[in-house]
Amino acid sequence: MSLYFASLNSGSNGNCYYVGNDTEAVLIDAGISCRETEKRMKRSGLDISRIKAIFISHEHSDHISGVQVLSHKYNLPVYITNATRNNCRLLIDQELAIHFLANQPVMVGALTINAFKKYHDACDPHSFIVSSNKINVGIFTDIGKVCEDLIYHFKKCHAAILEANYDATMLATGNYPYHLKRRITSGHGHLSNDEAFQLFVKHKPVVMSHLVLSHLSKNNNCPDLVNNLFKSKAGTTEIIVASRYEETSVINISATSAPIIRRQIKVSDHRHLQLSMF
Repeated sequence: MSLYFASLNSGSNGNCYYVGNDTEAVLIDAGISCRETEKRMKRSGLDISRIKAIFISHEHSDHISGVQVLSHKYNLPVYITNATRNNCRLLIDQELAIHFLANQPVMVGALTINAFKKYHDACDPHSFIVSSNKINVGIFTDIGKVCEDLIYHFKKCHAAILEANYDATMLATGNYPYHLKRRITSGHGHLSNDEAFQLFVKHKPVVMSHLVLSHLSKNNNCPDLVNNLFKSKAGTTEIIVASRYEETSVINISATSAPIIRRQIKVSDHRHLQLSMF
């Protein structure tokens, strides 16, 4: 059985990612409206009735603005940490709010969703791996820096959605105020093109067939720039740049073999600052 995934929108104006198999699917974040989610899924040939749950990475509005309506309209459980729920104003039906913990996998039908902590300026932010039938798809956005947890999970992926938020030169010479530039590059903000590229070059597993570059800054990045950078070392991995205005194509991932990972280091210190997003 294959896994299918797509970016329905990616950027500071809203983030929503679909991952599923032939019978069930989950949304990782729901930062666009219910109507826009429905419209984009329909255009992609994705059946919204397959969605069985929404997983929330953190409380910033570009990741949660569509959650309430989607959850209520389709009776969807929302997996969210206690800290994240306590730091946002989501009005989710009590029976539909389910708390998850890092490194404790959640089963949704034949899908396994595993969350792990990341560095970002939110109260309790997480990244996700969605797995089924030995296929792993990673969703790694809103990352302040590359840590050993991210490296460990990236090495397992047959496909991944990876943040490449800003070009360092464009940010440094652009018109953002100094304090905002500091936030973005603080290690709790976003991942630069170069940081994402080094992760890809040094740790890409041989089974990675697709990499979707996500959460590009409107003002401090260029799709052609980051696309050309990654394609220079892509090999057999297909590079796709997610849009802040429309959905990507639906990508079909089938595993022929699974990478072997030996984990040596565990990140235990995740200190996060509560800041507004950029």
